Amino acid sequence: MTLYVGCHLSTSSGYTAMGQMALGIDANTFAFFPRNPRGGSRKLPSEADVAGLRLIMQEHAFGPLVVHGPYTYNLCSATPKTIEFAQQAMREDLELLEELPGNLYNFHPGSHVKQGADVGVRLIARSLDEILFDGMHTTVLLETMAGKGTEVGRSFEELAAIIDACRFGDQLGICLDTCHVHDGGYEIAHDFDAVLDEFDRVLGLSRLKALHLNDSKNPCASHKDRHEKLGEGYLG
Repeated sequence: MTLYVGCHLSTSSGYTAMGQMALGIDANTFAFFPRNPRGGSRKLPSEADVAGLRLIMQEHAFGPLVVHGPYTYNLCSATPKTIEFAQQAMREDLELLEELPGNLYNFHPGSHVKQGADVGVRLIARSLDEILFDGMHTTVLLETMAGKGTEVGRSFEELAAIIDACRFGDQLGICLDTCHVHDGGYEIAHDFDAVLDEFDRVLGLSRLKALHLNDSKNPCASHKDRHEKLGEGYLG
């Protein structure tokens, strides 16, 4: 089994440049934001730039890329305009990824803003039903969350509820962030096998498509979401 390992790279020099940079650090995958992670504006790559990245990936047997939706997306906001923005921007992101078929699109499910987790789950699933489409070549990943504030996705059960409520459930997977699940209350530092068993029971390991490897600045179940360098936090 091939292990695909990489890091987050910047699009500032273009898509082909990201592939070249990945090769330079001996990575065989990488993650990137398709637009401003804290805003929403984007600069579209040229067809030639995207084609250059595709060629690098083919020639060097890259694994699936993990494209990360901006933090500003909230599919379960209490403000309709916020949901509409997230839906439109995600549609655009997924249209772009049709030029890079077979990769992964990861996003934070959102915050229910005191509407309640059940309402949040329903709104996220409803939005995904409007965004995803038949024949798409991208798997969309829900990221495990730390449970800060009113975040949805703080437990495997909440993520499973979103998938179960979405008619495009077959196109959905999970990105497990080690800091987030630790901060959310899962004892991955002391019994990772038990956490994986729980994941398998609730979601099924076939849904686990990507890992964000981050240490945490805070103890288990802190619900803080403060990343630390690997080996320098509570995960060790």
